[in-house]
Amino acid sequence: MTLVAILSGLRQLLWFLILARIILSFLPNIDPGHPIARFIHNATEPILAPFRAILPTTRIGIDFSPMLAFFVIDMVFKLLITVLRQTSM
Repeated sequence: MTLVAILSGLRQLLWFLILARIILSFLPNIDPGHPIARFIHNATEPILAPFRAILPTTRIGIDFSPMLAFFVIDMVFKLLITVLRQTSM
């Protein structure tokens, strides 16, 4: 397995976890203490917290940090993959 494939898999995993957290935030009956919900929160909070600190809070209570995180994660992984492909030539 190449490093590019590993990075792509990691990117997809991060996207999936953040998307799962977004979906969980819309489900009010989900127990936040449930092991899966707690795992998703613990896995994504270190990624989302810095973006939440930069973004201003909205008056309607919408958290835009996942959207910014998606954008930054995508840009970082594309940059890493480009660099890896250029150095392996």
